[in-house]
Amino acid sequence: MSKKAVVLDYGFGNVRSAERALARVGAEASITDDFDKAMDADGLLIPGVGAFAACMRGLQEVRGDVIIRHRLASGRPVMGICVGMQILFERGIEHGVETPGLGVWPGAVEPLEAPVIPHMGWNVVDAAADSRLFVGADADTRYYFVHSHAVRDRSRESAGLRNPTTRVSRTTHGEPFVAAVENGALWATQFHPEKSGDAGAQLLTNWIETL
Repeated sequence: MSKKAVVLDYGFGNVRSAERALARVGAEASITDDFDKAMDADGLLIPGVGAFAACMRGLQEVRGDVIIRHRLASGRPVMGICVGMQILFERGIEHGVETPGLGVWPGAVEPLEAPVIPHMGWNVVDAAADSRLFVGADADTRYYFVHSHAVRDRSRESAGLRNPTTRVSRTTHGEPFVAAVENGALWATQFHPEKSGDAGAQLLTNWIETL
């Protein structure tokens, strides 16, 4: 029996692309902004593109913040992608303006310092040694990124992610930053698995197998 994976539609993110990617790996995929459907699904995927502040407003309008907290409180799987990952941190800083995030993880989402911004294109990831997300992926596998902000690895706050229950994978574009986090029922990637071809499909398969 296939697992039900719902893509939360809060006005930000490539929901159709995410739905197709989940269906490709065998999930019973759908898109919804309905509170009950998002709560009842085996897995909830939070996409996200654009500005941190706008995504937070859109998420709150559909009570996505409540959905995420309730699901995590009961150990039900959630996966965030791109800004859908960023909003899980304490705050986002864009153009000098600070916006509170969900605060599930410590740290700030800040502008990357790199010769070329945005970071757009394919990049390798230094996967955590005990990662479940990257099972089956070679070290030289590349994933598709498109972003200008990230949780910079040099931030003292990001040290709060370094504990035995959290797996943090990293990459570098100008400077090191957090590329993925796995913490119990909550997984997230800064890159786009749904745009990363077979490599992304492997990661989504790994997530679906946990549902």
